[in-house]
Amino acid sequence: METRILQPTKTPLNIKGRISYRESEQAWNVIKLKKELINEFSVLREKRSSFSYQMLFYRTYDELEKAVRKMKREKSPLPILLFLQKELPVR
Repeated sequence: METRILQPTKTPLNIKGRISYRESEQAWNVIKLKKELINEFSVLREKRSSFSYQMLFYRTYDELEKAVRKMKREKSPLPILLFLQKELPVR
């Protein structure tokens, strides 16, 4: 199946959300997309369409910088930066 990277259309976003644990799969595997993200990528409203994702993880800043230079050369859409965070209890 061929895929196409979605591109944002408006302004930079800084969205905080939660990851949910799915008991049946015993994994933290549900990321709910916030309204701001849906508004930016309105194609995600198409209920009959199929979407997927591609996750890139670099272990060093040098590897990341090299990949960004390549994306810039090839005029690829900018990626979404996703930071996984552990919420600590408030004392």
